[in-house]
Amino acid sequence: MEPEVFEELMMTTLVGALVLFMAFIVWDLAKKSKAGRFGTMILFLALGLGVLGFIIKTVVIAGMEGI
Repeated sequence: MEPEVFEELMMTTLVGALVLFMAFIVWDLAKKSKAGRFGTMILFLALGLGVLGFIIKTVVIAGMEGI
């Protein structure tokens, strides 16, 4: 396996795992702080916007490289 392919595969896999771990942390934080339904939605909205930004960045870079 070429190093570039391995790096891309690991980047995608590990960033996905990090996002899932962050979602667990946000859920646990909302539960322990008794944020309620609305507060939990706001916390996950903030996390979701960060993930959306990462996805948009990936799509834009792929478009610029012509992939």
